Amino acid sequence: MALNRADFYDAELRRHHAHFRAALGVGPRDRVLDIGCGAGQSTREAAAAAAQGSALGVDVSEELLRVARRRSAQAGLRNVAFELGDAQAHAFPAARFDLCISRFGVMFFADPAAAFANIARALRPGARLALMVWQGHRRNERAVALRDVLGPDAGPAADAAMFSLGDPAATTGLLAAAGFASVGFAEVREPVFYGPDVDAAQEAMVELFLPKDAPARADAAADGRMRRLRALLEAHLTADGVLFDSRAWIVTAHKA
Repeated sequence: MALNRADFYDAELRRHHAHFRAALGVGPRDRVLDIGCGAGQSTREAAAAAAQGSALGVDVSEELLRVARRRSAQAGLRNVAFELGDAQAHAFPAARFDLCISRFGVMFFADPAAAFANIARALRPGARLALMVWQGHRRNERAVALRDVLGPDAGPAADAAMFSLGDPAATTGLLAAAGFASVGFAEVREPVFYGPDVDAAQEAMVELFLPKDAPARADAAADGRMRRLRALLEAHLTADGVLFDSRAWIVTAHKA
């Protein structure tokens, strides 16, 4: 069965999302911009909180945006919209938004300086920024464990970029250059969830993190890799499912 990525990502990040939601402080009249919104969970919640304002979610995946639009309609939200676009160059209205949010959606820019400068142009003076990003590779157990048991080719192509904003000093410099001030970092340490049992977690890991030809190869190396993966998942099975330790930052700032 094909992995439902919209549901998977929301379940994977459920514990992180609770911290992120609490940190946003969306006001009833806020105009909110959500970068890398995916299936729109954070966008919908922002729209509900900004009952007299609005929320715009932007993502590069039309597949996830279709889910976001459908779920927003089912929730009866009329102050939310979704657009296909890359925040590095998307034509946002100037000085429009009061708050820019992103839950793990801003680490993948090819040109992060251009992206954050473009985002800053979309914010009014004094507008707030609230991002959730991963800390470094070595502080996120899944990334380390998969490479250890499966080899250096394990992980999505974007895996290295996932940790690109993990260094507070470098990220502060990047945001300052784009016009943001009072940059702060709050640590979040929560496990990520990969499935209710080992079978479900293995299916997700294969879909997300192994080279696409790996499951089809019927050789000893492939068999050994799958045995090591299963042993890894069994070692991380808890009463709450298959969990891996992780650490993230909630990054806050405002447009100077």
